Amino acid sequence: MKNENKKYIKKGIIYVVIILVLSLLWIAPLIRKTGPYPISPSSDEIAEQLEVHVRMLSEKIGERSVFQPIQLEAASDYIAHQFNASGYDVEVLPYAALGQTFKNIQAVKNGSSEIIIIGAHYDTIEGSPGADDNAAGIAVLLELARLVEKLNLNKTVRFVAFSTEEPPFFKSNGMGSLVYARSARDKAEHIVGMISLEMVGFYSDELGSQSYPLWYGLFYPWRGNFIGVISDFKSRPWNNQVTEALKVSTSVQVESAWGFQSVPGIDWSDHWSFWQQGYPAIMITDTGPYRNPHYHQKTDTPETLDYNRMAELTEGLAEALSLLAG
Repeated sequence: MKNENKKYIKKGIIYVVIILVLSLLWIAPLIRKTGPYPISPSSDEIAEQLEVHVRMLSEKIGERSVFQPIQLEAASDYIAHQFNASGYDVEVLPYAALGQTFKNIQAVKNGSSEIIIIGAHYDTIEGSPGADDNAAGIAVLLELARLVEKLNLNKTVRFVAFSTEEPPFFKSNGMGSLVYARSARDKAEHIVGMISLEMVGFYSDELGSQSYPLWYGLFYPWRGNFIGVISDFKSRPWNNQVTEALKVSTSVQVESAWGFQSVPGIDWSDHWSFWQQGYPAIMITDTGPYRNPHYHQKTDTPETLDYNRMAELTEGLAEALSLLAG
C-alpha cells in the first residue's frame, strides 16, 4: 500500500512538472525581454520617422542659416512641436547674438540632480540644406527623446536643440551651445556628461571611403561604416562610459578616439562649448568631412543618408542611456 502511494505521489509530481513546463513554454513568447524601453516601435518605423524629420528640415524648410531667419524659426517650431508630441513640456530658451534673437529648444526627462545632456544643432551653413549636417543629428535627437520618455531613469536627461552652431557663430560668444553651457555653469548645475549628435547619417561600406586627420588612420578602419565617439583627453572617462554602453546596445560598429583639441575636427561641434565650462563632453559622429563628400555642399540631401543605420544607432542610444542614467 505504501509503495502504491509513493507511485501515485511520483506520478503527481511528474504531472505538475509537465504542466509547469508547458505553461512556461506557452507564456514565454508573451513576455517581453527586458530592454531599453517597455514599448518600442520597430527599427523600420524608427527609420521611417527619422527620414520624415530629415526631409522636413532639409527639404520642406531647407537652408536654416542665420541668413534665413524665417526658415530657422520654422525649424525651431518643428522641433518644439515634436518634443511636445512625445510628451514633454518644452522649454524655449531665447538668447541674443549679433543683434538678433535665437532659440535653444529643450525637453527634460526629470530625475536626480545629476544631469546628462544630449544635444544637436539645427542650423546649417549658408547654401546647404544640411541633411547630414545636421538634420540627421536633430532627427536622432527627436526619436531618442520619444523612446526615452518611456524609460524610468534615475538621472535627469535633457534633450537640447541648439541654434547658431555654424559660422559666423562657431566658437564665438554667440554660439547657442556656449550660451547654454555658460548658463549651466553659472547655476552650478551638476552635468555629469554631454553628448553631441553631429552628422550621424552618412555611411559607406567601400574600402577607402574613410579618411582621418594625422596618424589616426593607422589605428582605425578605412571603411566609413562605423559611428565615432570623439573627445579630448579630459573627457576620456566619459568617452569610455558612452562607448562601452553603446557597444553593448547597438549593432552599429562603434569606434572611440580622443586627442588634443588641436587635432582637426575633434572639437567641431557643440561639445566644445561644454569643454569651455569644464564639463565632460563627447561627440557622436559619422566623422563628417572625413567621410561625407557632401559636407557643407548643396548636395547634402536626404537621399544620401542611411536611415536604417540611423535607426539602429537611435535604438542603441536609448538602451545606452538606460545604462548611463538608469
